Amino acid sequence: MLDIRKIEENPQELKDTLKKRQQDDSIVEELVSLIKESKAIQTKVEELRAIRNKESKEIGKLIQTNKELAEAKKEEVRKIGDEIQLLEKKLDFTREKQEEILLSLPNWLDPEVPIGEDETKNVVIKQVGEIPQFDFEVLPHYEIGERLGIIDFEKGVKLAGSRFYIYRGLGSKLERALMNFMLDIHTKRNGYEEVWVPVLINDQGMVTTGQYPKFKGEYYQLERDGLSLIPTAEVPLVNLFYDEILKEEEVPIRVTAASSCFRREAGAAGKDTRGLIRVHQFQKVELVQITHPEASKNAHKEMLSHAEMILQELKLPYRVILLCSGDIGATATKTYDLEVWIPGLKRWLEISSVSNCWDYQARRGKIRIKTAKGNIYAHTLNGSGLAIGRTLVAILENYQNADGTFNIPEVLKKYLE
Repeated sequence: MLDIRKIEENPQELKDTLKKRQQDDSIVEELVSLIKESKAIQTKVEELRAIRNKESKEIGKLIQTNKELAEAKKEEVRKIGDEIQLLEKKLDFTREKQEEILLSLPNWLDPEVPIGEDETKNVVIKQVGEIPQFDFEVLPHYEIGERLGIIDFEKGVKLAGSRFYIYRGLGSKLERALMNFMLDIHTKRNGYEEVWVPVLINDQGMVTTGQYPKFKGEYYQLERDGLSLIPTAEVPLVNLFYDEILKEEEVPIRVTAASSCFRREAGAAGKDTRGLIRVHQFQKVELVQITHPEASKNAHKEMLSHAEMILQELKLPYRVILLCSGDIGATATKTYDLEVWIPGLKRWLEISSVSNCWDYQARRGKIRIKTAKGNIYAHTLNGSGLAIGRTLVAILENYQNADGTFNIPEVLKKYLE
């Protein structure tokens, strides 16, 4: 959620942000009008309350000296009370409309974000590792997995429908090995506390991190219980601190969790329908930091290096992409994507997004830091460290052999013993 005062003082900045994000800016005028109207009504209510209080005190004095005038004053006070009630109802309605618009708005953009309409304007920051060369015809991961009997897409469809799968034997062990490997790196080297979180979250949790209300149709919901399946462990990890005031010495907070993630993938029909790339359930290790606003820029770079470390240890070729204004997610003010090379598909594939959200989620979730100058909103950051299924895809394809088998990266072997 955005700072109302900032919008009121400089509505043009919000218009510019929406234009850069390829969104309609006409809503800004309506929002500013609602903010002014709310303030005007609030001022009128306070004035009437002051008059009512003054008149009420006079009634107490008049009862002893002039009962007739006292009764007349009572009628005036009653009418003032009725007017206050009507204004308060109008104020509630105006604020609800204002809140509705605020919850639909995306975050501000960091000045370093490149301006562009879509992903074609994203900027490649660097490439690490050489794209492997093979002297045989490479196979996509789904063919390798099916031939070796370690991924079974037919059984997944049988159990739950399209875009579900199961692992068997070595496939299951590799998924578990990757999870443990990633968690060990992040907890032992990078200073994160491991947390085990529910895969269900209440609606407020989804509002805090920006999935609801605007994108509600994209997620699996248990309407009877007011719960949703989490799209990422970012949601419960950030909401651990919902409506809390943190001590200044407590931040930065670094937490990580491995979890299943659930996405409807609405609107993705026909794209990456084969294999493990775009599925409805997958496992991911998530990184979250809660920081002081002045520290979030450095924390963003630090978190990016933590995600990169996994790819470096696995010796997988990857590149770092800075997302442009038309491709960045609504909650993020600046995002780096990590893309790994996938030989069988002959293209780069996103395997992590690392985002700084400034105080956008903290305002929605009332996550504050107590400082000597008063309470301030924290900054929240999140990143995949990494998406496990896509990491398995990268291993199968980059480490494949001519006979249809694949090698195990050296750092994973101890996890498979």
